[in-house]
Amino acid sequence: MQTFPSGFLWGAATAAHQVEGNNVNSDLWVLEHVEPTLFAEPSLDACDHYHRYADDIRLLASLGLNTYRFSIEWARIEPERNRFSLAALDHYRRVLAACHENGVSPMVTFYHFSSPRWFAAMGGWENRAAGDLFVRYCERSAQHLGNLIDFATTFNEPNLPLLLRWISNIQIPFLTVTRMQSQASRAIGAKRFGCFLLGDAYKLRDAMIPAHLRARDAIRSAPGNYPVGVSLAMQDEQAVGERSKRDRKCAEVYDPWLEAAGKSDFLGVQTYTRCRVGKNVDLGPEPGVELTQMDYEFWPEALEACLRYAATRVSVPIYITENGIATSDDDRRIEYIRRALVGVFNAIESGIDVRGYIHWSLLDNFEWIFGYRPRFGLISVDRQTQERIVKSSARYFGELAQTNRVPDLAAFL
Repeated sequence: MQTFPSGFLWGAATAAHQVEGNNVNSDLWVLEHVEPTLFAEPSLDACDHYHRYADDIRLLASLGLNTYRFSIEWARIEPERNRFSLAALDHYRRVLAACHENGVSPMVTFYHFSSPRWFAAMGGWENRAAGDLFVRYCERSAQHLGNLIDFATTFNEPNLPLLLRWISNIQIPFLTVTRMQSQASRAIGAKRFGCFLLGDAYKLRDAMIPAHLRARDAIRSAPGNYPVGVSLAMQDEQAVGERSKRDRKCAEVYDPWLEAAGKSDFLGVQTYTRCRVGKNVDLGPEPGVELTQMDYEFWPEALEACLRYAATRVSVPIYITENGIATSDDDRRIEYIRRALVGVFNAIESGIDVRGYIHWSLLDNFEWIFGYRPRFGLISVDRQTQERIVKSSARYFGELAQTNRVPDLAAFL
């Protein structure tokens, strides 16, 4: 039987705003509740994970998984500028303790898209003070939590705004975005509402790369001894026509952040699909191909391709910090997991230092502007009762984790 390396991480991930519920001090909560809004629906209670975390972590462990990746919420920890909530920090200590009580390694993300309202009110990441404020938040949080953390990432997909600039098959109306930001500014009494997901991609990059490196050092200086990395959004970029256009996209979207990751303790790779790159924009999937609920092409092989690209740019260990599929057909999720993990094993066999696979996501959760329709979870959540229902894909994935084995290739050859 072929197996993954000893000590390989098997896990599932969530993000605070998507699962905790009632993140009322965040910028995204504001954007969900203005008119007009891009959000299909508000997050509201989400999965009530803020109160149900202990049961959810026990459930994760019962499946045979050994790692839980989750984010701590800046808007809860520092709900007003210079005012840190000891209650919120103690809450996340309890979450970390619950992981250890269940034999699960916690991987903490310090920033997963959402910011405090006050941070948005000062212009967000485009304000010159943003980096200092983020580093201070990381330092304060790591001082309180660090001795219980096993792995940490500063940012989740900080290169996403650059990646979104290339997308042509998802149309976001500019007028709606402008009016939404204007309404959000009025709602919080700000001149300009600065949100990560809507900011200037180049200004964000120039602010966040140095903030990552400084936050890395601040986190390392706090109690505990654990690796600190950054997780990047990556796609299997495939050229249609001139390869130079694809190469230009990679140089713009990935390479600056991969250079920063190379100065960190590890790189987190987050991959869902491949992308056909045309002259100046992404072309979208070919007609007739299988699509997921996010309109991504069903392409599990993207993960191996992204690992191989990343390995040409960094020499640090790699963890897959997100990989999964939005679908209501759980058999397709099983097939996706199977083929993706075969690709991971192929990459390891070729000498790439991959040390873990963390599935997105643990729960069917709030998927940003798309609301609750996309189903990424290994576990479904009844929106009325909050009942958790384990899917067949979760049991399949857990079985692989418990045996540390590579899926059977013959199942789909």
